[in-house]
Amino acid sequence: MRRHSTLRTRLVRGLGAAAATTALASGLTACGGEAEATGGAPGKVTVGAVSNGAAQPAELSAPVVESLRARLPEAVRERGELVIGVGALPAGYPPLAFVGTDQKTFTGAEPDLGRLVASTLGLKPVVKNSTWENLFVGIDSGKVDVAFTNVTVTEERKKKYDFASYRQDNLAFEALKEDTWTFGGDHRNLAGKTVAVSSGTNQEKILLEWQNKLRSEGKDLTVKYFPDANSVNLALSGKKIDLNFGPSPSIAYHVTQTAGGNAPTRNAGSFSGAGESLQGLIAATSKKDSGLAAPVAEAINHLIKNGQYAKLLGAWNLSDEAVTTSEVNPPGLPVTNS
Repeated sequence: MRRHSTLRTRLVRGLGAAAATTALASGLTACGGEAEATGGAPGKVTVGAVSNGAAQPAELSAPVVESLRARLPEAVRERGELVIGVGALPAGYPPLAFVGTDQKTFTGAEPDLGRLVASTLGLKPVVKNSTWENLFVGIDSGKVDVAFTNVTVTEERKKKYDFASYRQDNLAFEALKEDTWTFGGDHRNLAGKTVAVSSGTNQEKILLEWQNKLRSEGKDLTVKYFPDANSVNLALSGKKIDLNFGPSPSIAYHVTQTAGGNAPTRNAGSFSGAGESLQGLIAATSKKDSGLAAPVAEAINHLIKNGQYAKLLGAWNLSDEAVTTSEVNPPGLPVTNS
């Protein structure tokens, strides 16, 4: 996410109290505690089995690639474990990281990708969940090898960490499924619309900028605020608003939750969380010069080429955030825009 302190703010506000409550579980009670992994045979990673409908269950293949394993730092290779950090305490954030319906399995697109990467590198995945702040303390101290936790690449963060990109950082518009409107990347398509947004978020900043542009063109965009996500959802299903503008993962999750109801919704278009000038990127985050970014990026690229990456994002309804290549330390949000 754009600011160090707004990653979970954007997600949790987008998901709302209901989703946050669902994600609370005893397995996420201690900072830095190990989270129980999903099942699966060696070389396999099972996703979606206890996701409460957030994902389509699938078993993905990730056999060891010895040439990539050889690229690992010797200490990590000999240890045989990849310690994966996730900053999801005190409440998880579906569909990215949360405790499953069995109240013990830590699931989500983020830890699942970490497990796929670990398996490809011939390492046992050890997922450690903590608060957002303690996650970075873990990386700094060497207790966490690499974080898979929705971290946006910024130029400021690149001074201290290395990155291997794996997903686009996007915002999205949610509309009723029956509504044929699409965003199309042009703010002028929002003329005459009533859009809900969370106060104090990155998406609000972008939406208000578009509102000002439309007003300068003699058009209008109505921005609405609600106390929580449940109120937004009721307003959308009751056609009190046309659209909800929020983080793409939270929109994707809500789409899955409404699919079987009376007012199903859909993703009506996305926009980079970095704004018009740069595609924001989410990346695996490791300590600078630890030697992990390159083999992790190569493992992700291997998963992209063999189709397992696409299957993972598809299972979690996040295909619209796919990247074609994992890059080491790609251009990040500039310091003036972080």
